[in-house]
Amino acid sequence: MPAIVDGLREMMTESTSREAVRHGSARICRGCWDQMHMPIPIGGPLALPFRALGITRSKMNPDICTICERSFQYVKKQRQITVDATILFADIRGFTHLSERIEAVQLSEIVSLFQDRCAQAIWAHDGIVNKQMGDGLMAIFNFPIVRKDHAGAAILAAQEIQRNCTAALNSLAPDALPGRPLGVGVGIHSGEVQIGEFSSFRSDFTAIGGVVNQAARLESQAAAGEILISAETAAKAPDLAAGAETRMLALKGIEQPVQARVLVKH
Repeated sequence: MPAIVDGLREMMTESTSREAVRHGSARICRGCWDQMHMPIPIGGPLALPFRALGITRSKMNPDICTICERSFQYVKKQRQITVDATILFADIRGFTHLSERIEAVQLSEIVSLFQDRCAQAIWAHDGIVNKQMGDGLMAIFNFPIVRKDHAGAAILAAQEIQRNCTAALNSLAPDALPGRPLGVGVGIHSGEVQIGEFSSFRSDFTAIGGVVNQAARLESQAAAGEILISAETAAKAPDLAAGAETRMLALKGIEQPVQARVLVKH
């Protein structure tokens, strides 16, 4: 028993050093540690008994475990909580038009590449891929992995998505959309969101509320190569938003015009 305790302490020291951890390399679940201060092994020999019990790395982020993903009430002791977080939506622009012109196999390759490149960027900045919707996705920053600079983390992830996706997407379908290259639109908004279990037949958590809705609306207005961030997100990450164009938008379901900052892929 002392050897196991010492091993867990060593893993906690290694895994809570943010500078030394790359996504997918954490040896304990960073979500369980941040939310409960509980060291759940997900890497190394101490993880083997947990794998036998079905506790493995989560598909939302490989640095958290399936306890975080599927047992929200166990982790937080309640069905719903309110968290200051940043929500990111990303979507392939021109996908509907493209889907009418190429075969299903090639279309699935494009979706897989997009989802993979987005996930890698989101994980690299401690976000989770909470929902995947075909040619789009939703990510949460600051839960269950805690990031005080969650707005900046989301912007950096979005910039990485833009850098990594565009060339790769167009390399898969260079002739399908002549004069209309594929691209990605991203929307980001920060504020208080409700996170928890909102279904009687699914135990994995998600986020809901006005912040989520506005992030989705911003993404719907983003052109290929653009990242639209709300004024609230820009205020939390002023260095990353400095010099960005301001755009006033009429968003569906929101009465007053919304001010957004436009970060364009370079």
